[in-house]
Amino acid sequence: MRDASRQDVGLAPEASSYLAHLRRSGTLSENTLRAYSEDIRALCRWLDGHSLCVSDLDHARLRSYLGDLVRAGYSERTVNRRLSSTRGLLLWLSREGVAVGSGVGAIPGRKLSSRLPRTMSDADAARLIDSCDGTPKGVRDRALIELLYATGARISEASALDVRDVDLAQGQVRLFGKGSKERVVPLYHSAAQAVGEYLEASRPRLLRPGGETDALFLSSRGWRMSAAALRDAFEAHVAAAGLDPALTPHAMRHTFATELLGGGADLRSVQELLGHESLSTTQIYTHLSVEGLKDAARLAHPRSGNAK
Repeated sequence: MRDASRQDVGLAPEASSYLAHLRRSGTLSENTLRAYSEDIRALCRWLDGHSLCVSDLDHARLRSYLGDLVRAGYSERTVNRRLSSTRGLLLWLSREGVAVGSGVGAIPGRKLSSRLPRTMSDADAARLIDSCDGTPKGVRDRALIELLYATGARISEASALDVRDVDLAQGQVRLFGKGSKERVVPLYHSAAQAVGEYLEASRPRLLRPGGETDALFLSSRGWRMSAAALRDAFEAHVAAAGLDPALTPHAMRHTFATELLGGGADLRSVQELLGHESLSTTQIYTHLSVEGLKDAARLAHPRSGNAK
């Protein structure tokens, strides 16, 4: 992680102290810390623009801040996240004995739309895999796509993988999720085979003197590929396969969960495989399964008007 003192330049002292507290806690992933930092930095910019301090925030001013976010076109999810981050800051300040405005906790979050996660079909996944050629980078990308499809891994988890985290003999991979929580997820045969081919024939050709020796997925320069680099590679194959540009690595994670539930897996097992802290986070995929059943009924039932 970059030097925290550089990250917090220009922030209000209270905000900088809060972010330092979050880093010391050791309970948040780097991605979550980055999101908190972005949210608190955005709040401080708004406060500066209105000649206000963090301690000036009260019910009315926070509502004004949220209203400005809505008018600027931010999504409901982003507005809710900014509200949550601000509440966390003010709650911590209150615990530290710093006086803050009253009534902030009474502001409700914006109601999120009931939009369901995007998924892809098995045919889409096959086209994605087939778009990878036999070059070292193509074999690497095929291994990545197969691994994502087999495990439901987050793209950040795939980036963090080391070679030792993959056990091809046992057909499994060890993933480290949010808060460094570890879980072991099985690999089906074709995924293990794709990763094995990459390790045997292509990864050695990507290695460079002085480069990364532990990382599973290497760039053409021999360094660990970041989550952003892996996402770019994935999206390039989406384009090459002629698929919907809205399909992302996270869509593959959603597909993994939906197919497990559709195949009869219980919710607790899917929760463990996805690395979700809360079962309620996993439950959204039951809605996807229900929607699939509804679609099937509409197409097949003789009274639906759509049956063949």
